[in-house]
Amino acid sequence: MDWVADPGIWIGFLTLVALEIVLGIDNIVFISILSGKLPPEQRDRARKLGLALALITRLALLLALSWVVRLTDPLFDVFGHGISGRDLILLFGGLFLLGKSAYEISDSLEGGHGESGGRAAASFVSVIVQIMLLDIVFSLDSVITAVGMVDEIGVMIAAVIVAVAVMLVASGPISRFVESHPSIKMLALSFLVLIGVMLIAEGFDQHIPKGYIYFAMAFSLGVELLNIRMRRRSRAAAEAAPSGEAEPGTAPPA
Repeated sequence: MDWVADPGIWIGFLTLVALEIVLGIDNIVFISILSGKLPPEQRDRARKLGLALALITRLALLLALSWVVRLTDPLFDVFGHGISGRDLILLFGGLFLLGKSAYEISDSLEGGHGESGGRAAASFVSVIVQIMLLDIVFSLDSVITAVGMVDEIGVMIAAVIVAVAVMLVASGPISRFVESHPSIKMLALSFLVLIGVMLIAEGFDQHIPKGYIYFAMAFSLGVELLNIRMRRRSRAAAEAAPSGEAEPGTAPPA
């Protein structure tokens, strides 16, 4: 228990919690978009179950560190490039994320809505299965980060539990915000495509600094929030204007 009084351990713990939350943003977005396909009464349960599965997956991988470390050993060569188990997981995860994001973008553009009662029950199972598949990919990235940050397995487990608890609290507001703003949902899906490409590149050992991607996400989100605020103010001004008065920038009626 000497590590409890070690300031270096606490700094590593807090840093790891922050990194785990940042790395979990894409997971929250993916879960939010998938749960949004369900009837309203099932969405909250799907989000909580999805994050619970993410926690279980991360803890299981942390408790199997020796297996995770062996995942980096090459299994076979492709054109002189060694492919490891981690590479295969990232490649298939990236391809799955690309395909799923492209499908969701197409579905949003075509305006697919509505589900029957039987189909809703089947959709809940399919949503959870898809969340489980992506949880494996996102959790692997999270665990590898944890291993590189601290040495104490107890610190890793505590940081992961705290990070997932924060994600659980934040998932509801984020999901409602994404669902109520279609432009934000489209932006989120576009960045999931980008993350899928990044995972595929990582699978071929082409490292793309995640800071660039997260900065681009934050910048684009900031611009879109400004657009939302501007549209809201324009609607409020239009509603407040007298019915016979032309809005600024519009021609008077003939």
